Amino acid sequence: MKDVWVREDKERTWKHLSLSPASSLHNATDTNTDMAAAAASSSPTKIRLSHTQYPGVLTSSSLLLRQITTFAPHRSTSHSKTLSLPGSVIRCTAGTPPVPTATTPANLAPGTPVRPTSIMVIGATGTLGRQVVRRALDEGYDVRCLVRPRPAPADFLRDWGATVVNGDLSKPETIPATLVGVHTIIDCATGRPEEPIKTVDWEGKVALIQCAKAMGIQKYVFFSIHNCDKHPEVPLMEIKYCTEKFLQESGINHVVIRLCGFMQGLIGQYAVPILEEKSVWGTDAPTRIAYMDTQDIARLTFIAIRSDKVNGKLLTFAGPRAWTTQEVITLCERLAGQDANVTTVPVSVLKFTRQLTRCFEWTNDVADRLAFSEILTSDTVFSVPMNETYQLLGVDQKDMLTLEKYLQDYFTNILKKLKDLKAQSKQSDFYI
Repeated sequence: MKDVWVREDKERTWKHLSLSPASSLHNATDTNTDMAAAAASSSPTKIRLSHTQYPGVLTSSSLLLRQITTFAPHRSTSHSKTLSLPGSVIRCTAGTPPVPTATTPANLAPGTPVRPTSIMVIGATGTLGRQVVRRALDEGYDVRCLVRPRPAPADFLRDWGATVVNGDLSKPETIPATLVGVHTIIDCATGRPEEPIKTVDWEGKVALIQCAKAMGIQKYVFFSIHNCDKHPEVPLMEIKYCTEKFLQESGINHVVIRLCGFMQGLIGQYAVPILEEKSVWGTDAPTRIAYMDTQDIARLTFIAIRSDKVNGKLLTFAGPRAWTTQEVITLCERLAGQDANVTTVPVSVLKFTRQLTRCFEWTNDVADRLAFSEILTSDTVFSVPMNETYQLLGVDQKDMLTLEKYLQDYFTNILKKLKDLKAQSKQSDFYI
């Protein structure tokens, strides 16, 4: 029996699930071609809920967890509750999604060795994901990218040399066939703004982890959020923390990397509006964030992947210095040579807006994201000392890009283009 603990939101207790693996699902090995067939043909995984067995594979690939025993550390209570996160019902995938026979690759015989250089990047088109792909290709990895079917295909990934496969975490049945021949999964994915947070970030991730376990994936790298364990009131952070625990209890060899913030995100948020003489949105909160270059994150990630010393560990990556919003704006003003038109949003307004949107079901997801914004605009420091991490990974701090250097390079290049082209364009994409 496999014990899984998923945290309940308000009491910060743990929900105890007993996962009984199907007898035909193997432990992790160096081959996983035959795992796809096993996942399709084996008895479904079962979840024990209040001493009742429910068959696992459902058409929706998820089962509402009801009446499960609550376990709270340091006290012996036993009663039934519904597993949920703030503002949403959490569903846990019950069983490995089946692989359609027609989509199972036939060109790989059972037992074909999986190369350690074979990796799958989930969320490869995102800000971090694309840098992970580029780094992997530069280091000689055989890179496969899972992307959703879309009208505008991810051709740039193919142009770089990656293999693109179609799959959707919100449709777990599309996952298993894409993992055949994969050694390591690097999970950079997150849901789209228009989607309910739990669809991809919880239900999809649970399905992916269970499928990875069934197919013998050798290593799973999961990107999370710094301090996610300290904010159960924020759905996205609570889901990240629950996913960390689910991954830990799955038994897969894994590395969890918590991140603070991306330098790349500051271009669209501050640099471009200043150059276009548009409003820059800020807050009156003293939040400090240690922004990090996504290229540095990708570089450190592959060092971690190759090191057995970090297997099963939780790492937190942070930039050299933590910055307030006002400090970032001031730096951009100096480098751009012009003042910013700053519109300050009081934290109290964000709190009121969040409470108001909770009154309407159709705005719940907006409220969930405002809850995250509220944390980012509170008196919080998103940073950690990195000395031990540098030592563990054998990295020199001097090799890490600072925010000053990153923004200086950006503004230097953009202002040179403006001068050389004598451009007067106000189009946003010119500056990116």
